[in-house]
Amino acid sequence: MPTLYVENVPKDLYEALRDTARLHRKSISAEVTSILQDHIATPAELKSRRQFLREMQRLRSKPPLSAGPFPSSEEMTRQDRSR
Repeated sequence: MPTLYVENVPKDLYEALRDTARLHRKSISAEVTSILQDHIATPAELKSRRQFLREMQRLRSKPPLSAGPFPSSEEMTRQDRSR
């Protein structure tokens, strides 16, 4: 597994990272790895996102299953009260 070294980290950033790692009961290294995994998209993740976007665009382009227009909330309330 590759190793990453980071130099010249500002003190306040390092302390915030240390506090976050402590809060999550992780080492600083594990916390950094977790943050990178959450915020850096791998090629597989980008492929998955593109597939998701294509599927959403396909679904959005389909006509709705039921015909509209639907009654307004006022009309529905009037109908309910007249029962």
